[in-house]
Amino acid sequence: MPDMSDLTDPIPLARRLIQAPSITPADAGVLDILSGALSALGLNCERFRFEDVDNLYARIGTTRPVFCFAGHTDVVPPGDETVWTKAPFAAEVSEGVLWGRGAADMKGAIAAMTAGVARYLDVHGSAPGSIAFLITNDEEGPAINGTVKLLEAVTARGERFDHCLVGEPTNPHALGETIKVGRRGSLNAVITVTGRQGHVAYPEKAENPIPVLMNLLNRLTGRTLDNGAPHFQPSNLEVTSIDVGNTAHNVIPAKARAKFNIRFNTTYTGETLTSWIRDEAAAARLEQTCDIDLDLKVTGESFLTRTDSFIDLLKSAVETETGRTPTLTTGGGTSDARFIKNYCPVAEFGLVGATMHQADERAPVSDVTALARIYTDVLTRYFDTFKS
Repeated sequence: MPDMSDLTDPIPLARRLIQAPSITPADAGVLDILSGALSALGLNCERFRFEDVDNLYARIGTTRPVFCFAGHTDVVPPGDETVWTKAPFAAEVSEGVLWGRGAADMKGAIAAMTAGVARYLDVHGSAPGSIAFLITNDEEGPAINGTVKLLEAVTARGERFDHCLVGEPTNPHALGETIKVGRRGSLNAVITVTGRQGHVAYPEKAENPIPVLMNLLNRLTGRTLDNGAPHFQPSNLEVTSIDVGNTAHNVIPAKARAKFNIRFNTTYTGETLTSWIRDEAAAARLEQTCDIDLDLKVTGESFLTRTDSFIDLLKSAVETETGRTPTLTTGGGTSDARFIKNYCPVAEFGLVGATMHQADERAPVSDVTALARIYTDVLTRYFDTFKS
């Protein structure tokens, strides 16, 4: 087992975390490992279990401002392990590279957060405020019993956060390229059109749902949603499935179903998009007799953390360590930042994400240690800027 006696070095802890095969929602002991490390630094650690998901909240300090690190210890499955160069949960270090599922997304960053705090406390003894960790084991899964419920539980008893930094792998190619200052929203939709089954030779005795579905999809996909917004790319609607389930050539089916997703910027809210979809479906209904049913779920609203002193100090810390001036972006998928933004300003900065969710996921040791130094610098700048 890696020696974790020196928590200012993130690599031993990163290896221990990777060696716990915490595939969503299985904990596999990963939060015990992290709790042990944080407790050794003086943080008070508490576990919160919601249904089948374990979560961790840790804090040192009792006053404000409260700086919170957030992230997840769960990982996606490794897939076919025979195609991995190194075993996915062996956490080998070879030729300056840390290998394993979670190295980039995001156990390496969580180890760097821990090392960053250890280094800060080594120098300063304590913070003129509080440092917290908000860790879930449900980010890669449904995200129902993780950060959402953990935030509700700790804030219900009076916990407050002033700013939060999420350690998702934000950089496409090199450490220091990108800070995420927001995320696009996401809307999932299922359209089900119900007609009447019949023989293709007697279409007057049937109601074919397929042309109705295609007409509605054309109405939806034919619209240019927008041309982008500040820090955001254009919103996009992508049809992901069209299903009829009809194996016969001579039968008009009774039902047709389609799925699509909209990733949207701050031009819209989930409510404005659902209203538009419902209006288009209502217009389509006027042209035919088939029934149209909609199942619309907004899984996250778009948001933007304004460029303020928090973002400025984060940019400065990244540039000082890497020599790169990070671009402020909102691209990519969703993250738990979409929940945290309801409680405090939030940004994201972590490792390079080029191999996340792939076979041979890995991170250079030098990147993980550099990230730890960045996190220490962020804490130093933060408490210098926001101290009471």
